[in-house]
Amino acid sequence: MVWIRQIKSEKEEGTSLSKQKAYDSSSIQVLEGLEPVRKRPGMYIGSTGIDGLHHMIKEIADNGIDEAIAGFANEVTVTLLADGGVRVSDNGRGIPVEKHPKTGVSTLETILTVLHAGGKFGDGGYKVSSGLHGVGSSVVNALSEKLVAEVHRDGGQFIQEFAKGAPVGSIKKVGPSDWNGTIITFWPDTSIMAKEPFEYQWVVDYLRHQAYLTKGVKTTVTDERTQEVCSFYFEGGIQSYVKHLNIGKDPIDDVFYIDKPVEDCQVEIAVQYTETFNETVKSFANNVINPEGGTHLTGFRTALTRVVNDYARKNGLLKEKEENLSGEDTREGLTAIILVKLPDPQFEGQTKNKLGNPEMRGYVEGVFAEWFGYYLEEHPATAKKIIGKAILAARARKAARAARENIIRKGVLEGASMPGKLADCSNKDPKDSEIYLVEGDSAGGSAKSGRDSKSQAILPLRGKVLNVERARLDKMLANNEIVSLIKALGVGIEDSFDVSGLRYDRIIIMTDADVDGSHISTLLMTFFFRFMRPIVDGGHLYLAKPPLFELVKSGKKENTFIYDEAELETFLDAEIEKRKKEGANIDSTSDRFRQAGFVEQKRYKGLGEMDAEQLFETTMNPEKRVLVQVRVEDAEKADSIFTKLMGSEVEPRKNFITTHAKFVKDLDI
Repeated sequence: MVWIRQIKSEKEEGTSLSKQKAYDSSSIQVLEGLEPVRKRPGMYIGSTGIDGLHHMIKEIADNGIDEAIAGFANEVTVTLLADGGVRVSDNGRGIPVEKHPKTGVSTLETILTVLHAGGKFGDGGYKVSSGLHGVGSSVVNALSEKLVAEVHRDGGQFIQEFAKGAPVGSIKKVGPSDWNGTIITFWPDTSIMAKEPFEYQWVVDYLRHQAYLTKGVKTTVTDERTQEVCSFYFEGGIQSYVKHLNIGKDPIDDVFYIDKPVEDCQVEIAVQYTETFNETVKSFANNVINPEGGTHLTGFRTALTRVVNDYARKNGLLKEKEENLSGEDTREGLTAIILVKLPDPQFEGQTKNKLGNPEMRGYVEGVFAEWFGYYLEEHPATAKKIIGKAILAARARKAARAARENIIRKGVLEGASMPGKLADCSNKDPKDSEIYLVEGDSAGGSAKSGRDSKSQAILPLRGKVLNVERARLDKMLANNEIVSLIKALGVGIEDSFDVSGLRYDRIIIMTDADVDGSHISTLLMTFFFRFMRPIVDGGHLYLAKPPLFELVKSGKKENTFIYDEAELETFLDAEIEKRKKEGANIDSTSDRFRQAGFVEQKRYKGLGEMDAEQLFETTMNPEKRVLVQVRVEDAEKADSIFTKLMGSEVEPRKNFITTHAKFVKDLDI
């Protein structure tokens, strides 16, 4: 469950000019060594919470990956220690240990104690790397209570220890060694970093990605806390990555793959079309994901659109009078990975979200256009399927545009004309408004009667909404429930989508606590994930959690509502123990709820079983209700789950249900 806490902004106190300190040279602080990192850690790793802790692992492990990219390593291992530390090792060249000519101390110590010191600036270190500024290792050292660096190279084993960024003695040779590599073990400084355990699954996902992006490297994560071990090795690299992303989808053909050097850069692209309607394209530069794309993605899209249209025209698949296929049409059902490697990447912003190197557009466009053109010529059956799919997408796009224009012309999507069944709230400020999407007219009626009409709007949904995983926009706009939902939210759809028009800060899905209710919730979440993703990413989507049980006491005492099986057992145990301590005579042969002092136990199978007052008090009252926020922590996993559960392929869904059936208790069918 995701708990939401409200943060009230503190009132800033004003100060008069007469009370301000003099602003002179004494006001300027000069932080030396690693002081700035410890003073402002967020500037270097983003946060001091769990994300920052994971970033520390990434900074060290990325150095091992860079050794692998450079061709000097083929193994990177992360071990989560039982005492809260982390050990990261690689079998690369080993960090140099000789005295550095500029600092006068070992190169190892220089790298770990001096910001902007590393092998990623001049010649001889790395041709390409994910790190740019040489701050990663030193930042991790600065934010660690203790760090031990162990280097194997030149036939020797060398060790040096550090405490809060400062060396504890000089580097020492402790013995001979017959292998090369670097082992960094660190324990985060809990006076700065959050005292939270590292997440095994995060490390698994990170190392899986790195193995996909660096073909031929083996990555391993070991958790000494639970004895779990997981290893990854993909000879196919990003080809394997594309196949992984397309599990559960129906591919049109095998993966197209090209890996070519251009000047001093490398362009690697893997592409596969499936029978789905969604586009999945991920772009990377030096193994760093660029969520907002950049010049390499622009080059890829330009080449794809041009090559597909050229082939379609040349082979008579597009008639003379037909307009060219749009880029969107050519990418329907496409899964692609674009990975470029370059010596001097220029990212827009600190987060490396977007690649800015102008030359990469031409490099990617040239390589992909040439080789994908050859591929289509050599695989005419596949080319015909790809272009046939794009033509269908174009027709659907035109039909959707016509349908959208038609319903807009009729005022269906305009904010001034709300759905007739919407019981809107009187508050017009979205920040103080919420809407409940309620399953069925019966529950919708109770919700309307019991709600706080000032801040709570109710939209009843009849039956199961359309499964948008298997439908294009034209079919969606022919569905009354979907149109009512789009209209009520006020954000539009696809080309006209604008999250700033959202009329409610919280969108709450409220369904029965049974199989049908879960199915309806999944259908609605699929719609939001596929067509209104910014609403999910913005934290606006929630699931209401109605109670499963009501425990009734005799007399006029307030009844107790319980929300799940585990909570019921825990609550009854506590009540029985409490009554025993109070000296109550408990009949061991009676039901547990009677042993706990209750006269009746009701189980709710639907929202309609509760009257308006009960529904509000248990499920809608902001002071008592339980809400689960819907968040996407791993977009790839979310995409995979929606494809399995809602896609057209039966076998993956059957396997998923069979695997997880054992975890379902008291299933009502």
